[in-house]
Amino acid sequence: MRKILIAVSVLLSFTAIVLAQSTQKKDSLHIYLNEVTVSSLRANEKSSVTYSDVSSEEIEKQNGGRDIPYLLSLTPSFVTTSDAGTGIGYTNYSIRGTDANRINVTINGVPLNDSESHIVFFVNTPDFASSLSSVQIQRGVGTSTNGAAAFGASINMQTEKLNPNAYAEISSTYGSFNTNKNMLKVGTGLMNDRWAFDIRLSNVKSDGYVDRSNADLKSYYFSGYYLGKKSSLKFITFGGAEKTHQSWNGVSADSLVSNRTYNELGSYIDDNGYERFYNNQTDNYNQTHYQLNWIQQINSNFNLQLTGHYTRGFGYYEDYKNNRKYKEYGLTPAVVNGVTLSKTDLVRQKWLDNHFGGIAWSVNYNKNKISSTLGGSLNRYDGDHFGKVIWVRNAQGLDINKDWYRNNGLKDDANIYAKVTAEVLPNLFLNGDLQYRYIYYKMAGQDDKYDATAGEMRDLTQTHVFNFLNPKVGLTYAINENNNVYASYSVANREPNRKNYTEAGPNDRPRSERLYDTEIGYRYQNRNFVAGINLFNMKYKDQLILTGKISEIGEALTSNIPDSYRRGVEFIVGYKLQDWFKWDANLSLMQHKILNFTEYDVESYDADWNQLPSVSTTIGTTNIAMSPSVVFNNKFAFNFKRFEVGLLSNYVGKQYLDNTSNADRMLPSYFVNNLIANYSLPLELIRSVDFSLQVNNLFNAKYITNGYVWYSYYFDGERLNDLRYFPQAGIHFLATVTVKI
Repeated sequence: MRKILIAVSVLLSFTAIVLAQSTQKKDSLHIYLNEVTVSSLRANEKSSVTYSDVSSEEIEKQNGGRDIPYLLSLTPSFVTTSDAGTGIGYTNYSIRGTDANRINVTINGVPLNDSESHIVFFVNTPDFASSLSSVQIQRGVGTSTNGAAAFGASINMQTEKLNPNAYAEISSTYGSFNTNKNMLKVGTGLMNDRWAFDIRLSNVKSDGYVDRSNADLKSYYFSGYYLGKKSSLKFITFGGAEKTHQSWNGVSADSLVSNRTYNELGSYIDDNGYERFYNNQTDNYNQTHYQLNWIQQINSNFNLQLTGHYTRGFGYYEDYKNNRKYKEYGLTPAVVNGVTLSKTDLVRQKWLDNHFGGIAWSVNYNKNKISSTLGGSLNRYDGDHFGKVIWVRNAQGLDINKDWYRNNGLKDDANIYAKVTAEVLPNLFLNGDLQYRYIYYKMAGQDDKYDATAGEMRDLTQTHVFNFLNPKVGLTYAINENNNVYASYSVANREPNRKNYTEAGPNDRPRSERLYDTEIGYRYQNRNFVAGINLFNMKYKDQLILTGKISEIGEALTSNIPDSYRRGVEFIVGYKLQDWFKWDANLSLMQHKILNFTEYDVESYDADWNQLPSVSTTIGTTNIAMSPSVVFNNKFAFNFKRFEVGLLSNYVGKQYLDNTSNADRMLPSYFVNNLIANYSLPLELIRSVDFSLQVNNLFNAKYITNGYVWYSYYFDGERLNDLRYFPQAGIHFLATVTVKI
């Protein structure tokens, strides 16, 4: 696969340069990449799509090293969480209650979601925000895109635009929890009216708020441009190396009271009976991306685009496990003082070694009253999963190079779509969008789970094929230059992810999901005031719902629910009072419901711990886990010449940890305020020296953004719960100095 991609890249490079030279004319204009790179996937004012745009200027004001979800957290219905409690390291997010593994993410139209888990791990691309020109978030099904299903939302990121002038930029951040970020950017500007190069190097370190949640993150970004008069060619490579201490188990309810930052991962009892912590309880991963994008202008109305891409991922996480059975790891039981042991303590590593590559293309036409796109992509993922045991207490004949398990995931994902926006009547725009998507997914080999019946590691070999048709239709009416209304109806389909298959029972294979999305909205905009309201109804068939449980590495587990929905209303307002004051706010009021829900097979014990028959309870209509009914964001920004200060507020309503709507298993609502101050000092010999101060959680709120039910059972008729929570840091600071040349 890699050889094919390299050959394709070389061929594309040669073809693009030849075509560029052959089509050059004196009266033709440059086509800059930033104008059309992702236009085929993005919505605009004529689209019947609910979306929000976030500019690079908005991102830069908040970019003190926290992950991208935290830089987007003021957009409607967006909720963030952090394992370490600081927004650095492992972070997660939801939109309209939709969890991250069903939100499509692309960079320049190239899929970023992991092909098997469907999740984007932003920890693998630290400080990528420093190389972005804009981000568009589409809520609902949105427009057709490449890669994972947009099953409730999509995030489309575009990398930096071409800067025609040479520049250099260096910044350094320091703050609470020994947080430190350093970044260097250099660009050549446009040379000989043809070439430009940009490079960025970054590192981010933090001790984290939770015990042993350290993060050591490094990243780079490089781009090279070739610009013809009728064509453009852009090569991008970026990547990251992360080493984070694990904090993905959360904090127990008891520890939350006695020691809010206690992290149990890596805990063991030494020979003297004292609790110790394994010092290399870490996650280690490297991910490198390559993109080659070619755009060719045929005429003033017609252009085509082709992108080849390849991503390499490699790494492991290492952890200490207590009291584990030898046979579950393929180990020979030790004999101590004539007694054969059945259990031991050990240190294991779980590895990923994967390749992802393919092509994306689009043909774009825009003339008079019609704008249309024909596009698609073809991608292949090939990933190995394997594990090694590197240390065992009372080891006998341990071979650390031996695989404890090994399996492979192979996935082909292809799609083709056609979009058209036509002005069918004066100021009335019809949007049509039809996508066909094909998925072939094969897993082969042994899982990391032991099959006691077979006496060996469980065989997970299986193959799944999906053919999805995703239609979308909508109308937008421009009442005048300031007002428009829109309505759309869309259908989306999504295949289960790897964990849905591997965690399912042998007779409970997950099915694909289907979403029927209706959006109705109104938008108003003038120079100083923006307002909007959007009504949405997302009705699901066989939605894979969060159960409240998670796997041992923090991934949420789900199961099919026949009938469920997410519906609500989103309000948006923005007001600018001359140049010194700006106000932005949004409010989401939502319902997230499961119909005819039954909670099955809760374990039950009598007062003497004798096991009783399991308990099932028919609940009827209930709330979907981890889905708040209210999300409110507010920002006040004050400007005084070169000084700006902003107060950012975020309210998230209560969330249930499982699907029973029981108040005993619930996260309380929280309200958090952050203060950001920026000052720019222009100098004669350089562009500016910029100073930034962030005071996060200004009023030192004690709040929790995420949690789950570790174990719930009945004891002597009483429901007892072992819950885990993810507490967030109290008041903390980040200060940044940036020099721009």
